[in-house]
Amino acid sequence: MTADQIIIFAILGLAMVFFLWGRWRYDVVAFTALVAAVVGGVVPSANAFAGFGHPAVITVATVLVISRALQASGIIDHVADIVCRTARSQTSQIGTLSGLGAVLSAFMNNVGALALLMPLALRLGNKPAALLMPLSFGSILGGLITLIGTPPNIIIATFRADVAGEPFQLFDFAPVGAPVAIIGLLFVVTIGWRLIPRDRSGRKSAADLFEVRDYIAEARIPEDSDLIGRSVAELEHRSDDRSIVVGLMRGDTRMLNHLRGQVLRAEDGLLIRTDPAVLDKLTAGNDLVLVGETELSDENLRSDEIGLIEAVVPPGASIEGRSAQMLHLRRHYGAALIALARQGQPVRERLATVRFQAGDVLLLQGEADALPDTVARMGCLPLAERGLSLGRPRQVWLPIAIFAAAVLATAFGFAPVHISFSAAVIALILFNRVTPREAYETIDWSVIILLGAMIPLGGALQTTGGTQLIAGAIVGLAGAVPTFVVLAVLLIVTMTLSDLMNNAATAIVMAPIGVAIAQQLGVNSDPFLMATAIGASCAFLTPIGHQNNVLVMGPGGYKFGDYWRMGLPLEVLIVIVSVPLILMFWPL
Repeated sequence: MTADQIIIFAILGLAMVFFLWGRWRYDVVAFTALVAAVVGGVVPSANAFAGFGHPAVITVATVLVISRALQASGIIDHVADIVCRTARSQTSQIGTLSGLGAVLSAFMNNVGALALLMPLALRLGNKPAALLMPLSFGSILGGLITLIGTPPNIIIATFRADVAGEPFQLFDFAPVGAPVAIIGLLFVVTIGWRLIPRDRSGRKSAADLFEVRDYIAEARIPEDSDLIGRSVAELEHRSDDRSIVVGLMRGDTRMLNHLRGQVLRAEDGLLIRTDPAVLDKLTAGNDLVLVGETELSDENLRSDEIGLIEAVVPPGASIEGRSAQMLHLRRHYGAALIALARQGQPVRERLATVRFQAGDVLLLQGEADALPDTVARMGCLPLAERGLSLGRPRQVWLPIAIFAAAVLATAFGFAPVHISFSAAVIALILFNRVTPREAYETIDWSVIILLGAMIPLGGALQTTGGTQLIAGAIVGLAGAVPTFVVLAVLLIVTMTLSDLMNNAATAIVMAPIGVAIAQQLGVNSDPFLMATAIGASCAFLTPIGHQNNVLVMGPGGYKFGDYWRMGLPLEVLIVIVSVPLILMFWPL
């Protein structure tokens, strides 16, 4: 083993450890690994940032923008409502939602497809936990069908251009991906969802997940209180646990907005979001009298102007790793954090200082008209309310027509996918279907950084001979077994790695290894690239393997260990089905 091989293996090995640890964001880990590779001399400094101009990176970014425009058109919401309105039984609801999620994911970003359908799933049936994991799995399966369905397919397609001189085309993945998706969906709908633990309650609304009385205390200002004449802001400043006032009752008037400047009067009633553990200290230290007769509910926090909305924190959101206090949530976003749940369990202790994690469910209070935009600016996805009313009433079919034109241009070879989709983004902006600001906000920059940083690292693995070394070890271990067994081993290894780290990073690392194995066996590399694409996209054992699994974890009330119950037999089924299909359509 050469010095360069030792360096690149050490860097990639440490990167995988940090990916698994999860303490640092995956884009930070990838970018750090890239800089380390440049310093170590395995990535030339002149090529350090070449990955950011790679066609795969451009394609992923344009797919995200186009998905935003399709969501904004409102047509998909309309179709989803019509289709799901006819589903009555739980099995039909699961089949309809997961099937629709798969169809949408084949032609748009699968996180966007899940974002469209998750609020609908929460409005259907009494067991959201039985609906959300199948919906997540269905949206992941749908991504297998086309080039644009999932980032690993885009990465594998462009990598093939370096190997064979021509990338995989838009529908080259369908002969294998479509049957695998259909059979996987049949398993999920008939057997898989029954393997989800039955005690996972999930919920349909904020009232089911959050008991408002556990977060909100009602207090009264007595006649002799020294708070009289002081502002609400001064009361909040006195609170060392960052309690906030979310409602003020004065006679028959209830005020829920613009509270910080209100001057307190005797007999004013206050609704205070506070830590239950310090409630007595708060009232005693501030001349407040607790009022215990009223049964509080979320209705006490709503009015014609003020609303509540639930939102889930996706991986890579701008607020991830930061607390409401650090964000100055009310000042900068105009919203108050009322409650928070993590993995289906409410978090009540020192709510203002809890750092948000991917999958957290937030209950936010703010001006009703502005709440959807607030959720979008925070980088979150709306749940209990449909939210994000981004659609424009005119020309709802225009985004679909532009998208269809880009797909046809790619399918008939008029332009490569990154060019045709870039043209589609320009058309959407020119026709005001997406503003430039929305386009920038829609792009998941953490994924872009990840891809741009990992692509040179994957190249370094090749140029140092690392891929040949790994391929030789795999071929040597396989011995005299048939080639289809080696193909299955590659698929299983890729699938396992994708369950533990980001699927795009998995595709970048495993694609050159798959090609090296094919070269050492003296066979066509296409089936090994297809196996890598399938394996990188099929992350069903854990919530951390795919963004969609993280997003449904909180709303569904799932535990970390719930996913493998349905995911393990599904992955076994995928291996059994996909290997013969790959060999049938992409012969050795």
